[in-house]
Amino acid sequence: MRASDQAYAQLREEILHWQLLPGTQLSEIELADRLGVSRTPLRAALARLALEGLVDTSRGRTGVVSEVSATSITDLFEVREALETQAARLAARRCDPAVFDDLAARFAAAPDLLREAGADAYYALVAEFDAALDAALGNPVYRGALDGVRLHLARARRIATANPERLVRSAEEHRLICAAIRDGDAALAASATTVHLKASLTTILDTLAGPDSADQKGTA
Repeated sequence: MRASDQAYAQLREEILHWQLLPGTQLSEIELADRLGVSRTPLRAALARLALEGLVDTSRGRTGVVSEVSATSITDLFEVREALETQAARLAARRCDPAVFDDLAARFAAAPDLLREAGADAYYALVAEFDAALDAALGNPVYRGALDGVRLHLARARRIATANPERLVRSAEEHRLICAAIRDGDAALAASATTVHLKASLTTILDTLAGPDSADQKGTA
């Protein structure tokens, strides 16, 4: 792996998992020393992260980890709703029903999965759903747009503390989406996706608002 790719992958992981917090200044000297790379590949890595919106380079030569705010999250979900509702419609027309039948059954069993394997296993199941959706669409341009949204969603999820009750509700929402896609019901697939996204956004915004917000804990 090239040095720039190595630095990019490491910094991306740290930003997405909140090891580098929003607003953190990214000193080239410090990062190059810590990551064991020279400043040239480090700058290439930071440029890639800036293109993805994870690093803000508008404040001067030193980049900072981009902020996460209620406004930025709301903007993200506006784009997410437009992309994912249409993706659900298209998947309902193009999918292999057996794939989504299997996913629906596995989301139905998610309470057991959560008890036995935890939230990470649940997120892995969601990733399988995303991959099945991409395969059903068969459109690499659409997949690229969805991947951009999913990148920032992965970061936004870390705002909200994992709550088993919300995860169970999220799994049921995914089950309904999968069942509608399996049945070829494009309108219901889009509607179920909208319901899930609104619940996810509410959870994150409530958490951002602080500990006095109702139902402050959850997941997207």
